[in-house]
Amino acid sequence: MDRDDRGRYFIIGSVMLEIVTPVFRERLKSDYKSKSVGSLKDFINSKPVIHILFHLRHKNIKCCTDSTNCRNRGTLPLNYSQWDLLYTENPGPPKHHCHCLYTTNNVKLDDLDITLSSLILLNCCSLTPNEETLIKNLEKFKNNYLSHNTKGIITEKEFLKRYVLLFNPSKQDDFIRIYNRPLDDSLCNKYFVCLLDIHKKLEEISDKLDLSTAEILTAMNIDNGQIKVELSTKLEEILQYVRCQSSKEKAERQGLTQKPPTQLNKLGQPIFQLHHQIDLSSEVNGGFVVSNIVMMDDGRLVMCFPIQHRLLICNTDGSQVNSIPVQCFPLYVTAVNNCTVAVTLAGSTCLEMYDINNKFKIKSISIPEMMRKSGITTMNNKLIVGGYQELLIIDHQKEEVVQKVTTECHPYRLHGSDDRIFYCDDYNKNLYWFNYTDDIQNTLTLPSTPRSMTTLQDSSLYVVCG
Repeated sequence: MDRDDRGRYFIIGSVMLEIVTPVFRERLKSDYKSKSVGSLKDFINSKPVIHILFHLRHKNIKCCTDSTNCRNRGTLPLNYSQWDLLYTENPGPPKHHCHCLYTTNNVKLDDLDITLSSLILLNCCSLTPNEETLIKNLEKFKNNYLSHNTKGIITEKEFLKRYVLLFNPSKQDDFIRIYNRPLDDSLCNKYFVCLLDIHKKLEEISDKLDLSTAEILTAMNIDNGQIKVELSTKLEEILQYVRCQSSKEKAERQGLTQKPPTQLNKLGQPIFQLHHQIDLSSEVNGGFVVSNIVMMDDGRLVMCFPIQHRLLICNTDGSQVNSIPVQCFPLYVTAVNNCTVAVTLAGSTCLEMYDINNKFKIKSISIPEMMRKSGITTMNNKLIVGGYQELLIIDHQKEEVVQKVTTECHPYRLHGSDDRIFYCDDYNKNLYWFNYTDDIQNTLTLPSTPRSMTTLQDSSLYVVCG
């Protein structure tokens, strides 16, 4: 980083820490004050806010309260250090993992950095569309040119004055003060350390946390000697903590939680009890053949009724029953998002997508390589169906196959969970799965032929055999 780069970095870093961060904090304060909430602690202790933040940090979990509003996110924007700043886990062995297990810390506005304050603003506050856009632009600017910029190289054009003044026009004088002051090398180094997203960088190299501080600095590709000295001190303060947290953090990222060891059950042993039954006899008029069923995030059930050529939608108690007509025989169904499902059709190489809120067909996608009795599942916003000894991964927006994975059987039945695709056929006793992240195939031989699969919130897989 030459002198000119340091000067530009110092100006932009100063704007972010001395102008933008206080502006974000004040906007957050005005939001919770408008809701008659007395303090930041009371605000983040409110049930709606802690519920939102909990699911920004934890994956594959259903809360014991307000479970219909639980959301399983593909990425977790709230890192472990931010969550630990806000909440502390209550002592004692939990029977489940939920936000009710946590106590709110005595957090003040000055404890929130620009990243955490913007995250709370965007997810927990009432913003105008213009405010939301400006906050996202400022956060993106910070990440691109400060937090993820380990070399500190910034061109003349990369200034953010316009964004800030659109958000708060009263900061014009502060800009003049910051632009006109001389470069302070010591303060510039301090701002670099404050703005660099250390926790994100450590997560990127979390499998190597046995490295020394010097090796981590090298892995982070930081090339300025003065900054290394100051950053090394900061890293030493948090490195031991991160090492202790890394095992817990990996488990949470994979949707696992620390629980007492579960007693192993024998194959075929009954481990579930009937909770309740749904009587839909008045709706189906004797044609009660369900080929497949999926539960949406909001708890609604979507069932395939091939004989009646329709999808049936209802709550888990059997209330609010609706249906969508399907021209062919709907065979298997998967959730695409909160209001959309995708369906495969018996005897067809097309899959169809339906809006279950407005009850109409969105589109039909022709997949000539697909088997005519294929199952279907969803992963990473992609649809997956079975081809002849291959998995077909489909971008439903582009309406095309974007990847093919060779399999050891014809994958008639499919189930996606985290980064794994489970599949089986109708002719052998093997359960197969493909690890999407590691590109590894696995096989498990069962006592009888697997027929269907499902995953519970604790990531345990259950297979029905017959």
